[in-house]
Amino acid sequence: MALVARLTDGAESETVDRALAVLERLAHRGAEGADADTGDGAGILLQIPDAVLRASVDFPLPPPGRYGVATCFLSEDGARAGCLESEVAALVAARSLRVLGWREVLVDRDRAGQAALECAPVVRQLFIGDSADERPEAFDGDRFERRLYLLGRRLAGAAGGRLGVVSCSSRTIVYKGMLTAPQLRGYYPDLRDPRCASKLALVHARFSTNTAPSWQLAQPYHLVCHNGEFNTLEGNRNWMRARHSRLGSRLFGDELVRLPTVLDEQLSDSASLDAVLELMVRGGWPLPRAVMTLLPQAYERRDDVPPGLRDFFTWAEGLMEPWDGPALLAPTNGPRHRGPV
Repeated sequence: MALVARLTDGAESETVDRALAVLERLAHRGAEGADADTGDGAGILLQIPDAVLRASVDFPLPPPGRYGVATCFLSEDGARAGCLESEVAALVAARSLRVLGWREVLVDRDRAGQAALECAPVVRQLFIGDSADERPEAFDGDRFERRLYLLGRRLAGAAGGRLGVVSCSSRTIVYKGMLTAPQLRGYYPDLRDPRCASKLALVHARFSTNTAPSWQLAQPYHLVCHNGEFNTLEGNRNWMRARHSRLGSRLFGDELVRLPTVLDEQLSDSASLDAVLELMVRGGWPLPRAVMTLLPQAYERRDDVPPGLRDFFTWAEGLMEPWDGPALLAPTNGPRHRGPV
């Protein structure tokens, strides 16, 4: 895994190119099967490439930051389902949002292995706008992200479970698949477009450990790339299930308890962590604090930990059990759009 980020203002295509160049050098010692052209998974998370998307749709888009994109994996049956778009439109309207339109993402099937193609989903992007009566001066980007988060959780059950939500945000987007690291750039022509610019990029080449390879479980997820394995996964899942009925946030009201459980048995350890982290961040936690609560340092026998930080970890122990095990983590909640929108 790798993170590339610009420390100055402005999105650049160089960020994406450099991240993909790193990814292409991450050939894993074991992340392939009998079909050497099919990998365990590879992907990239980047800032929404507004210029690429705006030029590829036949409907108007609001300014950057004022629309969200839900990237969806659909089975062939799901893509053909006549009721899909009306079902999704109803879910969007229930969140006081509106469907701007759909886009089928171009892919080059010659760039993937045969085993991957046999289970390859149709990739479509749903463009979502704020409610029509939202006054521009009253727009709140964080509130919009929360509504997109709730929508993404609802969409995951649409089309009889035949729709998987890869990302759903007004800030970031994910391109991933059951690919080898060098295949990603070729499979998604969007990534080769010189207009594909970003301030940051997370890339990941997967070597599946506790779940089988799949398109949906390739990384990055919504907020993180993770390398390693959480040894405490069953306990972490059990605790999250136990506290589901008590989840709450003044930012969400009673929405959380009406959602499906945060974790399910089909998620990998990395996907499980991402789900809990996203819940905390969308619920109002600053990203660094949420990460430090989930993955505290081993601080007890260290004399170089400042008292204030030691007190924080002691407090966090009473709130959340640690996700313990060897872990390299790169989290982001995406760059915020600045200036008038």
